[in-house]
Amino acid sequence: MTASGLVIRAIRDGGVWASLLAVTSLVRAGAETLLPAVLGRAVDGVLHDGGTSTWPLAYAALVAAAMTGDVLTELAVGTSAAAATARMRHRFVRRLLALGPSASGLAAGDVTSRAVTATTDTGLAPSAVVLAVTAVLPPVGGMIALLVLDPWLALTFALGLPVIVVVLNAFVRDTSAIVGRYLAVQGVIAARLVEALAGNRTVAAAGTADRETARILAPLPELAAHGHRTWRVQAATAGRGTLALPLLQIAVLAVAGYELAAGRLTAGGLLAATQYAGLGADIGPVITQLGRLARVRAGAARLAPVLDREPPAHGTASPPEGPGRLEFRGVSAAPVLDGLDLAVPGGRAVAVVGRSGSGKSLLAALAGRLAEPDTGEILLDGVPLRDLSRTALRQTVGYAFARPALFGATIAQAITGDVVRANGSTTSEKAAPAAHPARATGGEAVLAARAAQADGFIRRLPAGYETPPDAAPLSGGELQRLGLARAFAHPGRVLILDDATSSLDTATEVHIGDVLTRDPRTRLIIAHRAATAARADLVAWLDGGRIRACAPHRELWADPEYREVFR
Repeated sequence: MTASGLVIRAIRDGGVWASLLAVTSLVRAGAETLLPAVLGRAVDGVLHDGGTSTWPLAYAALVAAAMTGDVLTELAVGTSAAAATARMRHRFVRRLLALGPSASGLAAGDVTSRAVTATTDTGLAPSAVVLAVTAVLPPVGGMIALLVLDPWLALTFALGLPVIVVVLNAFVRDTSAIVGRYLAVQGVIAARLVEALAGNRTVAAAGTADRETARILAPLPELAAHGHRTWRVQAATAGRGTLALPLLQIAVLAVAGYELAAGRLTAGGLLAATQYAGLGADIGPVITQLGRLARVRAGAARLAPVLDREPPAHGTASPPEGPGRLEFRGVSAAPVLDGLDLAVPGGRAVAVVGRSGSGKSLLAALAGRLAEPDTGEILLDGVPLRDLSRTALRQTVGYAFARPALFGATIAQAITGDVVRANGSTTSEKAAPAAHPARATGGEAVLAARAAQADGFIRRLPAGYETPPDAAPLSGGELQRLGLARAFAHPGRVLILDDATSSLDTATEVHIGDVLTRDPRTRLIIAHRAATAARADLVAWLDGGRIRACAPHRELWADPEYREVFR
C-alpha cells in the first residue's frame, strides 16, 4: 500500500468523527466567508436605513455559528485523530506480528519508532485533510466575493495570486522532504538505543557507556539540522505571506476607494472588499494545515514498507491424523542447507548435531515454519506444512529456545496462557488430564514448571506464579527453564528444542533429559553435548548442508569425525 493509500485508509478510520469534522469545519469556513459581506450590508443598512436593518442580527448569527463550529471542530479533531491512530497502530502491530521471523531484518528501535510516532502522525490524516480543504475555502470565497463586488477588485487580487501559489508550493515540497528525513533519523536513534539497552550488561562490563552514549546520540546534530530547517521553511513562508498580505490589501483598497469615489461601490462594499482581500491573502491557516499534511504523508511513508510486506501464506487444513512424523524432502535454505533429506519418526526423539554454523537452528526453524525453504518441502504426517492453517500449525508444533521471551501478565500465564487447545479453549480452563504429567491441564503451570525444574525458584518469587514476568529477576538458566515449561505445557504432538538447555547445569539438564525421554511426542532436539545426543533415539548428523548420517549415537561415536563435532 502506498503512502497515499494509507492516508485514505486513515481518513476512513476517523469514522463518524471525521464526518462531523467535515460538517463543522465547513460551517466555520462558510461563516468566515460570509461575515465580510454581511458586515458590509450591515454598515450600509445603518447608513441608509437608519438602524432598522436586520443585517446586524444576521452578522451576530454568523459569529455564533463560527464560534460553535470552532468548538465542535476542536472536539472532532482530537477524537478523529485518536480513532485513526488507534486503528492504524493496531493494523501496524498486527502486520508486524503476522510477519513473524520474516520481520527480523527490521531494527527493533526503528520499528518501535514507527509504531509510536509514525502511526500518530498518520492518524492526523482526517483532521489534516479536512482542515486543509476547508482552509482553502475562505481564500477562494474571498476571490469570488471580490468578483461579485466589482470585477476590477478581483482582477487586482488575481495579479498577486501567483506569488501565493509559488510560496505554498515551495512550502509543501520542502516540508515533506524535511519531515521524512527527520523521522528517519529519529528511527536511527531509537534503534541504537534499543540495541544498547539489550546489551546493557555488556556495555557495563566493558566500561563503554560513554562511547555508547556518543554512538546513540551521534545523529542528534543531523536531527537538529532537519528541525531547524523545518522552522526556517515555515518562518520564510510565513514571512513571504506576511509581506504579500498588506500589499494585496493596499492594492485592493486603492481600487475599492476609486470605485467608491466613482459611485460604483458603497461604503459597506469598501469594508467588505478590504476584509475579503485580507481573507484571500491570509495563507497562514493553509500553511499550518499543509504542514500537518506533510507530517501525515511522512508518517504514512514510514509505515508503508512494513504494511506492504506480505506475511507467510497459510493453508486451511486441520492437523492431520498421525504420530507426528516430520519429513524434509530436498530442502535447501540459504546460506547453509542444500538438498537436505531427513525423516523424523513420530513419537521419537531425534538430536540434530553439527559444527557451529552448520545450519542446526535453521533446520529447527524450518521444522515449524518459522523460516521458509528456498526449495523442497517439509511434511507433517504426510501433509505439507504450508497447507496447514496457522492455528493448526501452532497447535501441533511447540518450541523451546535458547533465549525465550516471556509474555503474559503473570509467570503462570507466561507458561500456559498462550497455549490454544484444538477446541479453542486455553490452558487456563479446566480439562481432562493429558497423556503425560508435563501436559496435564489440571494445575498445568505447576506441573509443567515441575517438569522443567522451575517450580522451586518460581515459588521464591515475590508473588510466586502470579509474579509479572518483567518483575521477576531471572538468570539465563531460570529463563530457559521457564521456556521449557512453556514447551512442556504445549498440547502439540511435535516439540522442537533449539539449544534450549545450553544454560542449564548438568544435574538439571539430566532431569530435563529424563522428562524428554518419557515424553510421547515427536522431539527434534538441537544438541551441542554428547550426553544430550546419547539420550536421543536417533542422531541426525548435519554436515555440508545435508544429513551425513542418521543413526543412534552409540553407532556414530565410532567415527572420529563425529566425535570431533563435540569438541
